[in-house]
Amino acid sequence: MNSLKRYADPVYCIMRLVVGLLFACHGAQKILGWFAVPGRPPQQLDTLGTIGGWIELVFGILIAIGLFTRVAAFIASGMMAVAFFMAHFKATGTGWVPIVNRGELAVVYCWLFLYIFFYGPGRWAIDSMMRKDAPVDSVAV
Repeated sequence: MNSLKRYADPVYCIMRLVVGLLFACHGAQKILGWFAVPGRPPQQLDTLGTIGGWIELVFGILIAIGLFTRVAAFIASGMMAVAFFMAHFKATGTGWVPIVNRGELAVVYCWLFLYIFFYGPGRWAIDSMMRKDAPVDSVAV
């Protein structure tokens, strides 16, 4: 397993990029109308949905490029926790099990962003490039 350790930083940064862009796509769908399902009218958003869409779009891009990564990941994680409890747990009335109330994606995003918050931006991020000190080492396994 030690031979795989050298790939930890690149794989983490690719994961951060993919997760951030996927999160931004949800916001782009809500705010900009991109990636809409053909034949389905655009989603009508209330104030909370509009705020959530902007958080998804802006903070997803920030996470993807690694700028203000910890702050963006913390806010995105909290937003997904709120989304789970307000839109899936409470609104559907089907209980707390994510597979039943269709909230599994919200839970996965919540925990991924919490992991990014604790791990940091990684070596390949704008945050790391802007710092003057030594690059961040990967977590020892």
